[in-house]
Amino acid sequence: MEYPNLLIATTGRIQTITINRESKLNALNKATLAELHTAFTHAFNDAQVGGIILTGAGPKAFVAGADIGEFAGLDAEAGTALARDNQANVFNLIANGSKPVLAAVNGFALGGGLELAMACHIRIASDNAKMGLPETTLGLIPGYGGTQRLTQLVGKGKALEIILTADMVTAADALQFGLVTNVTSPDNLLAVAEATITKIIQRAPLALAAAIRSVNAGLTDGINGYETEIREFGKCFGTQDFKEGVAAFLEKRKADFKGE
Repeated sequence: MEYPNLLIATTGRIQTITINRESKLNALNKATLAELHTAFTHAFNDAQVGGIILTGAGPKAFVAGADIGEFAGLDAEAGTALARDNQANVFNLIANGSKPVLAAVNGFALGGGLELAMACHIRIASDNAKMGLPETTLGLIPGYGGTQRLTQLVGKGKALEIILTADMVTAADALQFGLVTNVTSPDNLLAVAEATITKIIQRAPLALAAAIRSVNAGLTDGINGYETEIREFGKCFGTQDFKEGVAAFLEKRKADFKGE
């Protein structure tokens, strides 16, 4: 499939999705969001893909924000629909995906760009990255899950400070806050991302999906995360991957998981 605003590359079981609007600092317009929905839906449904890296084209930006020009003229009803639709179709789709998604944050990740990175399961940043939610400078608040996911990652006080001041934070500070899990040089960013996702996808695919569902359950209102964990733990015992994992452990060999 053709993606005018994305580059899709698959190496082995790793698919890299690159937002390819470098001249616009990879800003998220309607077309790009629609392409992200399609690309991630295909990746999650492709048995050959084990894990996904999401990044931005060029050294300057992961995603510098939403395309603000598309916001002009929207009223309250249209703004509500915009947030609801994009949260469901892109941001929640990624967060609830059955395969691990790692954001390789190169340069600016602002507004919707940081919200996109936070929807991913893991974030790695280049040491020149700058992250922030500047929506209050536009008379807005984050609308793609930013108020919720940032609070989950860094805590209420720091989240409110970042959102209310609209200040950018450095990669070093983001690592300290727990917003990212690793910081490396720009030249090594994709290599570190690939090494991390390669290690992850060597694990049992059904167990990875179960772990993602269990962690997400604990952060979802009305769902008992402990009960979800118990159910998912029990379901693992019925998989061929569990039998293979135990056999490999007892036989002192590397497991050959099939996702079955």
